[in-house]
Amino acid sequence: MAFWRTYYHLVWATWKRQPLITPPRESDLYSYIFGKSDTLGCILHAIGGIENHIHLVVSIPPKLSVAEFVKAAKGSSAHHINGQGTATDLPLKWQRGYGVFTLGGKQLDEAKAYVERQKEHHAQGTLIPALERLQDEEDAR
Repeated sequence: MAFWRTYYHLVWATWKRQPLITPPRESDLYSYIFGKSDTLGCILHAIGGIENHIHLVVSIPPKLSVAEFVKAAKGSSAHHINGQGTATDLPLKWQRGYGVFTLGGKQLDEAKAYVERQKEHHAQGTLIPALERLQDEEDAR
């Protein structure tokens, strides 16, 4: 077995930044992504967000590319959530693209704390701008 220590801070947004991560959906969504990460052999260190985007701190093994992980997590989580919804729920849809930042082991605890306290950071305006600026091609048009 190979030894690896990789840490990524990932960010992706809902379609057109719509508030699709509602309180009733949030727990199920996060639990699902946690399980999907485990199934893919990844370690999800932290997940958090607000109604229109999420952040993850995750370790992805070298056998799996970051793009493959994100595709699997985004696609299957939307499918899962949409299968749980009611006729009045707007479907969960993710924007194309994502942000990814690499972390060193010494940055792991700080990154986890930032992700887990997303609601607080957004409410208090204590955001790290580089980690919050996620713009999809459709938004730029």
